[in-house]
Amino acid sequence: MNAMTQSHRPKRRYPDQVLLSAQNHWKKGVEHSKNSDWARAAASFRMAVSKVPTEAVYLLNLAWMQTKQYQFDDALKTALQVLALDPDQTIAREMAASILTRQHRYSEASDLMLALPEHLPRDAQYYYDLGSSLFNGGRYKESISILFEGLQHDISHALSHYRMGLSFNALDMKPEASECLRTALTLGLGPGNISAQTLLTFLEREMCRWDRAQADLEVMNGMIRDLPENASSWTSGFSCAVLCTDPELIFRGVRSCAEFFAQRLPELPPMGHRPLGERLRVGFVSADMHQHATAILMAEVFEKLDKSRFEVSIFSHGPDDKSPMRQRLIRAVEHFHDVTARSDIETAHQIRDSQIDVLIDLKGHTKDNRLGLFACRAAPVQVSYLGFPATSGAEYIDYFIGDPVASPLEHQPYYTEKLALMPICYQPNDRKRPLPKTITRAELGLPEDALVLCGFNQPFKLTPEILKVWAGLLKELPDAVLWLLGWNKTSRAPILACIENEGVDPARVIFAPRVGNAEHMTRMAQADIFIDTWPCNGHTTASDALWNGVPVVTYAGQTFASRVAASLLNAVGLPELICNDLDSYRAQVLRLGRDAQARRALRDHLIAARETADLFDSDTYTRDFGRLLWAMAERWAQGLPAAPFQLEALPRVQAQTSHTDGVAP
Repeated sequence: MNAMTQSHRPKRRYPDQVLLSAQNHWKKGVEHSKNSDWARAAASFRMAVSKVPTEAVYLLNLAWMQTKQYQFDDALKTALQVLALDPDQTIAREMAASILTRQHRYSEASDLMLALPEHLPRDAQYYYDLGSSLFNGGRYKESISILFEGLQHDISHALSHYRMGLSFNALDMKPEASECLRTALTLGLGPGNISAQTLLTFLEREMCRWDRAQADLEVMNGMIRDLPENASSWTSGFSCAVLCTDPELIFRGVRSCAEFFAQRLPELPPMGHRPLGERLRVGFVSADMHQHATAILMAEVFEKLDKSRFEVSIFSHGPDDKSPMRQRLIRAVEHFHDVTARSDIETAHQIRDSQIDVLIDLKGHTKDNRLGLFACRAAPVQVSYLGFPATSGAEYIDYFIGDPVASPLEHQPYYTEKLALMPICYQPNDRKRPLPKTITRAELGLPEDALVLCGFNQPFKLTPEILKVWAGLLKELPDAVLWLLGWNKTSRAPILACIENEGVDPARVIFAPRVGNAEHMTRMAQADIFIDTWPCNGHTTASDALWNGVPVVTYAGQTFASRVAASLLNAVGLPELICNDLDSYRAQVLRLGRDAQARRALRDHLIAARETADLFDSDTYTRDFGRLLWAMAERWAQGLPAAPFQLEALPRVQAQTSHTDGVAP
């Protein structure tokens, strides 16, 4: 897309003197653009437009220079002006659609492309771009239809097969998604192969097709090992973080993806060090500021941060679900900015203009992240927190908030950020979360007198090794049932087959449907023991279990994702349930499974812990979180580089309200 190559002869008649003046301004603009002097080029093209406002090439060149300066609103207006003059101007249409895409206005971009006049040609690239736009706008069925149409023009268009795989996956049609990704890999995506491979491996794990998943994991690990030190390729960072057992591989995989984001946008001018004000300006960036696990964990932190010491802003780039949680978050902070329809660079400028001192990313390498705006260096101190269970791999993020159990200081080599450790546990918890209501096991399809072993982690966390251990537990505990989450329809048959192959009646496996948060919390209380997975533990799910009085037995590894449940157990006063090998894991579950009195004691401990444990002490957590933010900011204000540190533990804050304040049991 290059407007410079277009004819510059006006199609309408103007006085010769006006035409000559316009052409001279246009020529000056072209020369300035060759020197990458976008501002002077734009000024010249604007003068040409002022002389001949109906000449498309002058308008297109102006729009192109506005885009180069990231003036997207102005560039879009200019490109649409061209389309109003001539709907057949494909360059203007492509430019406008590209701008809308960069502003995350995907449905508008799709509609603009769909409006291409029928008589104009369409090639495979057009269909791919349209299909991608429809996908990004959540119009998955339309995306598949368009991509199929494009493949009729070029069946070997690998990116179309790749994008179709993403669309099928979004529709929970995982076998179809897998085949599309395999086709894309067979055709070859060049540097994009690692993207398709990491996604494919995760998909096979989600479906519990373990033979394929293991083979794909080995290929994925090999690709990551082969990445050069300066690699810049998009990868599924989440797949790396939760499937890899080697922290070095996680580091390499996500670092490549972080570098990919860094090269897409310019860094804003550096900021000089300055004294901090009486109130620290803190910004949080997330797509999850609605009824979502991240929002549930963070809500009380937002509410309790001392308004005399903190000016808090949320930059939300996700949907407004009109939920009570959304409204609670809006009320909790001083500034709530909806930046959903703003580009990364525009949002970065907004953050810079807000003079944010500490900017916190709550997404990491998860869906709909905005790591790009962090690559712009929008704030002087940038932090990765809560949303992603590994390093971001980004040199442009200064700190990673962890804790002494999940990310001890000796693990610093596996983080590009400097570790900033909370005294006890990195994970916040909301004391206003629902308490379980009265319900019978029969209502949940559970035997009333069974020992219920709950494994409510998502199926991508399951492996034959884990199920073999669980089947062994069922053999040793004949009155036990295995209660699993029915996350997707594809995973059930392999799970049941694996259990049966281990000599256990598959009827002893009971699947729970996906339900809303309040219903989920109520049913979880009916479990006797939460049996954790590895190398990716339960995270929010594990803290939900503990809140509901269900003891968690975990097997801790060497990665952050494999140590979260251990951190939670430590913070709730049950470190004895943390196991460092499979033998102790088995023994601990068997001990509790055979000792009803011990289980009752643990349940009583956990119910009391809602009021007493560090894990659920929102007041102390928020005070310490605030201390951590100030420590990072003050180091920057003093002109010192980021450095790893662990916050000193202070006496607990006396709770200002009951942990169950306003919540009916």
